[in-house]
Formats: sequence, structure tokens, C-alpha cells
Amino acid sequence: MMAMMAAAATTAFAQEALVKEAKKLYSSGNLAEAAQKLTPALTSAETADKAAAWNLMNDIQYKIYSDEYQKILLNQPADTLKAVKAFLDGFNAANECDKYAQQPNEKGKVKNPYRKGNANRYMNERHLMYNIAVSFYQHQNMKSAIKAWESYIATGDSSLPLYEESKMAPDTLIYDAAYNSAYLSYLEKDYDTALKLAEKAKSLNADKEDACTDLILYAMKDKCANHADSLVYLARVKEAHKANPKRDLYFNMLQEYYVRANDSESLIAWTKEEIQIDPNNKMAWALLGEAEMNSENWDAAIEHFKKAAELDPTWVPVIFNTGICYNSKAIVMNDQLTDKKTMRISNENAEKVKDVLREAQKYLEKTKELDPKFEQARWPYPLYRIYYTLGLKDKMAELEAIDPELKDI
Repeated sequence: MMAMMAAAATTAFAQEALVKEAKKLYSSGNLAEAAQKLTPALTSAETADKAAAWNLMNDIQYKIYSDEYQKILLNQPADTLKAVKAFLDGFNAANECDKYAQQPNEKGKVKNPYRKGNANRYMNERHLMYNIAVSFYQHQNMKSAIKAWESYIATGDSSLPLYEESKMAPDTLIYDAAYNSAYLSYLEKDYDTALKLAEKAKSLNADKEDACTDLILYAMKDKCANHADSLVYLARVKEAHKANPKRDLYFNMLQEYYVRANDSESLIAWTKEEIQIDPNNKMAWALLGEAEMNSENWDAAIEHFKKAAELDPTWVPVIFNTGICYNSKAIVMNDQLTDKKTMRISNENAEKVKDVLREAQKYLEKTKELDPKFEQARWPYPLYRIYYTLGLKDKMAELEAIDPELKDI
């Protein structure tokens, strides 16, 4: 027991010696060495006065910041990023100091001689971090700009106990700092930081919620590395779409997800959900038509495309697809109605096929009318084939005049 007590006393003495040595180094201006010397004492259970030790680290880091910033003001060579880091490290040390200083003493009383001075220090100086961030941004140093804005944001949390006794003025720049740094992090492909800062920005300004949500979704999308990530992203987009159904971006993101997944069943289920929510959603009808078209369900596809065209009678791709579906349906009918032994089709059945082709002709001619230079849909070839099958030579000649390559078909 005596040996253990002696060892503990020796350890405690050693930690206090580290604090004293660090204080001397700090006083003599050896700041980096002082910080290094002090660090072990900050986490040691043997350090008697943790609040004083953390406050010393706060002073050391703040002096590192101040020295570098003074060089900036005097247009002297300075390590601006070092200043940013030291400012944030000092702030974190001040918070640790505050945590220990708020603990009651042996008489059950709290005496915190550090709080007011430290709170004022960082409240009064933090705006310089914003200016430094802007300077980094102007000089295209995006990663450093992010760090400076992060420092500005971290030191502006008015809910921290450190600021309890101080009145922090309303911060009109903190949202900009959070959003700007989130956006730059996204551009730098640091998606985790982008998500963290975009969520912070979203919490700071309800009027800018859409912009923050957009950024969050883009970051989540680009961050997807596996199917599990994709499902989390999908759930978040659905949540955003439900909250703001009139915002086209979220619908488009869902559309892109389901189309890229190449899962017709899921795409059909989703578009039907969207139509239940809004029967006048022409894009949902068109997507449902495309899904059925890709599954070669020609009648269902035609029905859905027609509904989309009712909502937008000049929508060229939808009208063109309707014609293509009728044409494809005619090809299937012709195959089904052809006698497999003689390879011939009766006149009655041939007429049924031609009736379907005439429907295809109607929609492709409507496409031709709306898109005469076939910029939105390549209608000349399928329409020419229909004219050929129906024996409409005059109309074939008209198309050949438009597109001479059709003569070689």
C-alpha cells in the first residue's frame, strides 16, 4: 500500500511538472513545444487541476492563432491554415476547461474563473474565421476554405455551456458558412463532410430548406457504394418528394433511380403510386407507358401513352411511342394470325393487322406534323415501312423526298 501511494504521488508530481514546464515554454514563446509538453497532462487522471491545464492549452493555441493572424495583417508570410487550426483547437480546449471548471469543489460550490473571458475571446474573434474562409475561396483553396468555415461554425454554437453567461448576437452569416462549406465539400467529393454541413445548414435556416435538401440528396447519391447505400438514398428521396410533391427535382431523382435499376416491376409499381397521388402527372403516365412498352405489353403501353397525350397533346415522344406500340402490336398479330403450315394469312386476318397499322400510321403522322425535321423522334423509317405495308406509294414518295436514304430500304 505504501509503495502504491508513493507511486501515485510520483505520477501526480510528474504530471504537475509537465504543466509547469509547458507554462514556462508558453511564457518564453515556444508555443509548439509547450503544446506538445502539455498534452499528456490533459488526459491523465493524476493531473490535479484539469481546468487550469486545459485553459493553458487554450491560451497556447490562441497565441499560435494570434501570432499568425498578426502576420497576415502586416502582409508578412503567414501560415493561415495553421491559424485556423489553432483557433479551433483553442476553442475546443476552452470548452474542456469549462467542463472541468464547472465541477463543484470539496465544499459543493462552483467557481469558474475562466468562462467569461474565454467566451468573450471566441465570440469576439470568430468572425475572422469567416473572412479567412472567404479569402481562401477567392484564391481557389477550397479545402482550406472549408476548414475555416467549419471553425467559424463550431465556435458559433450558442447552446454550448461556455456561452451560457454571455449573450451571443444573432449570427447572420452562419447559414452561409455551413451551406458554402457543404457545397465545396461536395465539389471536393468529401461527401461525409458535405452531408454533415448540409444538415447543419438545414437546421439553421428553414427558408433555405430546399437548397439544403437538394445538396444532401446529391451527396447521398454520389456517395452510394452498394445496394444498401442506394436504399438509404431512395428512402431519403421519397421522404423529400412526399414533403414537397410539387418539386420536380425529387420526382426526377426517383425516375432516374428506377430507370437505372432496370427493374420494370418496381418502376411500374412506383409510377402507379404517383398516379394515385396525382392523376394528372403526365410524366408518371409516360413512364408507366415506357415500362409496359419495354415489357412488350403493347395494349397497356398504348393506354398509358394515350393518357399522357391527353394531358399534353403536343408531347412528341409520347405520341411517337404510341405509334411504335401500335406498329409492334401489328407485327405480333401478323405472326399469331399467320398459318404456320402454309405461312399465309387470310384476307380477313390481314385486314385486322392493317387496321392496327392504320392506328400506328395516325400517331406517326401526328409525330411528323409536330416534329417535321425529326429532331425529337426518328419517325421517317417506321412510317415509311407502314406506308409500304399498306401500299401507299404516293406517301412513300413524299417521305423519300424528305429522307432520300429511305429509297435504299
